[in-house]
Amino acid sequence: MISLVRKHILKIDPYEAGKPIEEVKRQLGLKEVIKLASNENPLGPSPKAVAAMKRSLSELNRYPDSSGFYLKRKLAKFLSLTPANIVLGNGSDELIDIIIKTFVEEDEHILTADHTFLEYKIIGSVKGRTVNCVPLKYFKYDLVALKKKIDRKTKLIFIANPNNPTGTYVTKYELEDFLKGLPHGVIVVLDEAYDAFIDVDDFPNSLSLIRNQNVIVLKTFSKAYGLAGVRLGYAVTRPEFAAYMEISRQPFNVNLLAQAAGMAALEDRAFLQKTRRTILEGKNYLYDNLKKLGLAYVPSVANFILIDVGKDGFEVFREMLKFGVIVRHMRQYGLKNYIRVTVGTKRENERFVKVLKKVL
Repeated sequence: MISLVRKHILKIDPYEAGKPIEEVKRQLGLKEVIKLASNENPLGPSPKAVAAMKRSLSELNRYPDSSGFYLKRKLAKFLSLTPANIVLGNGSDELIDIIIKTFVEEDEHILTADHTFLEYKIIGSVKGRTVNCVPLKYFKYDLVALKKKIDRKTKLIFIANPNNPTGTYVTKYELEDFLKGLPHGVIVVLDEAYDAFIDVDDFPNSLSLIRNQNVIVLKTFSKAYGLAGVRLGYAVTRPEFAAYMEISRQPFNVNLLAQAAGMAALEDRAFLQKTRRTILEGKNYLYDNLKKLGLAYVPSVANFILIDVGKDGFEVFREMLKFGVIVRHMRQYGLKNYIRVTVGTKRENERFVKVLKKVL
């Protein structure tokens, strides 16, 4: 049987998602479980998005609009761009797949960091592309080292900004320096899944770059808008790039409910503000308590924190499961002594701290 599988597949360590709540309840016989593992919105989905999906249920016998006309138009207005700048995806994961399929030849290379979103390497490797990685510096992208690593075969560079799992970010000045003098044949993908949580002044205005640079920006409804379950993301780039990505995109890749939810979520500014406030207050609470526990952590501009637990993070993850708290171990990321915790509600954060004290 193995002889029938492409050799690239045999070498890949598949993506390990955060454990679902129901699975932990079933396996451990627990009645109450909280999940702080997958950087989801602790407040749930946007209420306006939920209402829009309910209104669309009677249309489920119909295929969705393959072009996503109305959602693109609304996004274009929201971003002060045109629909021709936007490509819709079944979450950012699919958009990463589309980008690689569209632009990277089999003998061309992908470049990224070693401790970053795993799907850049996994999807690239599944497609038989070479993925080269550069170490982080102080837990953030080292753009100087990344630039030195570019060679004649480099075609695509993925930069998660903010970075997952570290929560660090690349400043607008660092990015401007990085983009200066890049080879004409190199495309830079800025993955901004967590940009809605930014509370710093020197974060790049990435959308201003797409007109004159080979830049693609990825955004998602999964995090701040609480729509991870419907899978909706979008890429923003110049129209020429978007048109070629549309060729690689599968028809009907964004379902009818996701399109309805996305359009409504963009109007839900009150929910977005409440989410930001919850995350910022929750982070400060967790920082204070981690300091009291004497634990080192990486200051984050996202909705999660990377914590050095001073011992095997996988063991801490397993012990916390027994108390009904799901966090993310960092074994697959090569960060053995770390866990990553999503900022939750006040009650969830308090429970996390209480269980972490017990386990440690």
